[in-house]
Amino acid sequence: MAEETIIRAAAKPASSAIEVRLTPREMLEAYPNLVRSISVAFFLCFWEVVGRRMDPIFMTYPTAVLRASVELTESGELANGMIISFIPFLIGMTISIVFGIAIGLAMGLSRVVEYVVDPFVNALNAVPRVALVPLIILWFGLGTSAKVAIVVSIAIFPIIISTFAGVRDVRDNLLDIGRVYSASPAQMLFKIVLKSATPFIMTGIRLGLGLGIIGIIVAEFFTAVTGLGGLIVEYGNTFQTSKMFVAIVVVGLAGVLMSGAVMAIERRWMAWRVSER
Repeated sequence: MAEETIIRAAAKPASSAIEVRLTPREMLEAYPNLVRSISVAFFLCFWEVVGRRMDPIFMTYPTAVLRASVELTESGELANGMIISFIPFLIGMTISIVFGIAIGLAMGLSRVVEYVVDPFVNALNAVPRVALVPLIILWFGLGTSAKVAIVVSIAIFPIIISTFAGVRDVRDNLLDIGRVYSASPAQMLFKIVLKSATPFIMTGIRLGLGLGIIGIIVAEFFTAVTGLGGLIVEYGNTFQTSKMFVAIVVVGLAGVLMSGAVMAIERRWMAWRVSER
């Protein structure tokens, strides 16, 4: 009987004998989207409770914002404002990404270019762009061109600086390997330098996106009062707080979605780093 018991115990699969117990911290790290959802739900509940107890002129609450968003959507104001805002934003970000990466690469690959351009990059990056808005309006007027210029003036510098840092961070042993295998300058640039600098470049783009969104809203405050920035100004001046928050929430959601898209692209392009680690 004892022998039969021993045989049955040995016949059991090893997986059933091993119980993996996760700590609460490991459970939270294993389900990040669940943690995010709980965090957002808790914040919305807190906002709903506190907002209902405050004067509606000074603060609103999520259900009122939802009703206002339905109203603005049905009237077409929200869609029109988004189109007016995002067209110059996309143009400005495209210019910022293309020229920001190009300037950062040139600074990283050439000491001479770095010495020539670096003082201007640091100086302009330190100047508050709001101070330049009146000058930009004088140069470009009050239309789309001025909005694009303001977005570029704000968003391009994080991309330049991050790209430059990424190029300078490329390890010398990787460059030596490329030289040993007689890699051409183009292969050295695209297969070694750019691939190694991609995490820095994508970080700069994420920072640029956030600043670009701020730039387009600021541009609409100071230029033609249109788009999402115009909705914020209009409904803020008339104390329609719920409608004002609709535009603010849309801006915030746009930032989250675009940042998530950049992170997804980075994970796809940088899959090789997982195997490297």
